[in-house]
Amino acid sequence: MDCHRHCHLRIVVALTMAMAGMTRAESGPDWPAYLGGEARSHYSTLSQINRDNVAKLEPAWTFRGGETKPESRTEMQCNPLVIDGVFYGTLPSAVAIALDAATGRERWRFSPVADAESRGEKRPRAEITTNRNRGVTYWTTGDDRRILFTAGHFLFALDAATGRPVPGFGAGGRVDFNEGLGRDVSKMALHSSTTPGVIFEHLYFLSIRTNEGPGPSAPGHIRAYDVRTGKIAWTFRTIPQPGEFGYETWPAEAWRFAGGANCWAGMALDGERGLLYVPTGSPTYDYWGGNRHGQNLFGNSLICLKARTGERVWHFQITHHDIWDRDLPAPPNLVMIRRDGREIPAVAQVTKSGHVFVFHRETGEPLFPVEERAVPSSDLPGEATWPTQPFPVKPAPFSRQRVTYDDLTMRTPAAHRAALERFARLKPHVPYQPPSREGTLIIPGLDGGAEWGGAATDPDGILYVNASDMAWIIPMVETQARGSTHELGRNNYALFCAGCHGLDRAGNPLQSIPALADLGKRLSRPEVLARINEGRGGMPSFNFLPQNIRDELADFLLDLNKRSTTRGLGPVRGGPEAGAGERSYYEVPFARAGGGRWLDDDGYPNVKPPWGTLNAIDLNTGEYRWKVPLGEYPELKAKGVPPTGTDSYGGPVVTAGGVVFIAATLDEMIRAFDRATGRVLWEAKLPAAGYATPATYMAGGRQYVVIACGGGKLGTKSDDAYVAFALPR
Repeated sequence: MDCHRHCHLRIVVALTMAMAGMTRAESGPDWPAYLGGEARSHYSTLSQINRDNVAKLEPAWTFRGGETKPESRTEMQCNPLVIDGVFYGTLPSAVAIALDAATGRERWRFSPVADAESRGEKRPRAEITTNRNRGVTYWTTGDDRRILFTAGHFLFALDAATGRPVPGFGAGGRVDFNEGLGRDVSKMALHSSTTPGVIFEHLYFLSIRTNEGPGPSAPGHIRAYDVRTGKIAWTFRTIPQPGEFGYETWPAEAWRFAGGANCWAGMALDGERGLLYVPTGSPTYDYWGGNRHGQNLFGNSLICLKARTGERVWHFQITHHDIWDRDLPAPPNLVMIRRDGREIPAVAQVTKSGHVFVFHRETGEPLFPVEERAVPSSDLPGEATWPTQPFPVKPAPFSRQRVTYDDLTMRTPAAHRAALERFARLKPHVPYQPPSREGTLIIPGLDGGAEWGGAATDPDGILYVNASDMAWIIPMVETQARGSTHELGRNNYALFCAGCHGLDRAGNPLQSIPALADLGKRLSRPEVLARINEGRGGMPSFNFLPQNIRDELADFLLDLNKRSTTRGLGPVRGGPEAGAGERSYYEVPFARAGGGRWLDDDGYPNVKPPWGTLNAIDLNTGEYRWKVPLGEYPELKAKGVPPTGTDSYGGPVVTAGGVVFIAATLDEMIRAFDRATGRVLWEAKLPAAGYATPATYMAGGRQYVVIACGGGKLGTKSDDAYVAFALPR
């Protein structure tokens, strides 16, 4: 077939599928949608690179965005698209780019900051950028080809050929998705979108990120936008209002003020059946729910909706009344499994807790038994934990579920002794042990288990998932006001800042969270207030707080109010315009105070390896095909320590060539594994850690594997590079 006929056929097929509302479940020569297709399979039918020749892969091109400096602490988590020889992706500052897929040569770039300036707007950068962006979405009909792209709380439609905003979409190519929430947006904390949406016919389904702290938060509405106009087509409320299904699982007025229960991780679509699968996160506040007694539907649920109307078909709540930050962390996988000689359309959802839930795609029936088991209750005043939680009987968890004395590190005698002493002071560890004053051990940690990179599935019904096996600690601290402005500042710091920076203001270098001790030596009071108002990097803007609260926070951080007199004011005053019901909802008496990964004095996990694995699970039977360590610490390897595995962020890609590609690890490597055995076939060093999911595609007759090398997490350096690998010419 000649090139012109081949290209024409591809365009006709694409248009036919779009008009029919069909979705490619897996990629062919292109990588046309986030994670390979709207079924989120991470699967490619390409086989030019295969298990026999993958060891010959070499760098084909490298692109750098020119944004990252040596001192940067940025991240780049993009899974790019490749369509008809054009690569579409994003940079750390939420700039969208288009490249030549065969050479990496830049075609265009679009900056949301420059766009705001061209509109004459002066906004805090936190409103129009984000420190995380996982990609873009492509839509076409006739000659109209668009890139749908989010930055801050805006959804853009860009001309795919030029990168310019499409005038007829929203207001000059942009929609503000703060609108239509039924909330006063001036009182809301973080509201953005980090994960590409889903396309079905002329609809775009938006994933949103909301504030997870104790402050006011946006509700997690699921909304469909018309790709042509930017208008909202339908809304499904995940915090039900009176008369809606699930309303009775919340306090009566919670729908007015409760936030979260949002889908930030991304969705999957069965275009043939017209069904949308939406995984949701926890309601706010993440770690104390005494103001939201009940199961809290549709938080922490996999929801099946009719794509054209938003009508609920079925749902399954995977964590009831979440106080462990057990968001569903990744899009589900649509996969066909085989039972008794017949094929069953299934949807598989991986979780932070290290489980895989598998359901019939049409009915929601679990395809392996799920048991509701009794779990511990909370001893924090006012909390009312749900008495049971669901556990799938099969497959077995892919991350460890308990920690005992026998699981503690033996790396050195000193590390073991320190771990023993700390372990004795923690709450005894069992699954779903509630957060506590003493500190609660949770494994897998708050990032999972599975994380936003998700899992891959192949046509044989095998699921491939990378898992972190790290213990974290959740310590809780009281936040009640005691009187002086210094104590008020401390209480507000505990509410809004200590969860990241720690009660001792020590920060967390492994998560690129700076220390705030001795802040006055680095920043003036106006500079501190500017950071609080505008945010920076991973820190959101706190300009939703009343000015007096921001002043108290600044004075506390700079130790300016230690001698202040008593004023007798509450800890999180909502201001005179805030209603009593609203204030009572987000004023919480307990907040998480730091914690994080449980590491020894040398920065290694306080539990025995493996600390990260790659797993192949047969969803037809629920049994494991293989499990191998993923990643290593080079300095331990040099001492003869076998591969330990590491934390990982970003997911795998599986191909018809029999190869599983994955980067994700803190050792800054990308690897290829044998799909059948888990044996490492190839590995290469990257310019920075590839905390993203790769993409694979054909361009100019060659198959490429490309990875975003952004680094920035786990104490690793940052970059803004894309590296593409291919076989030698």
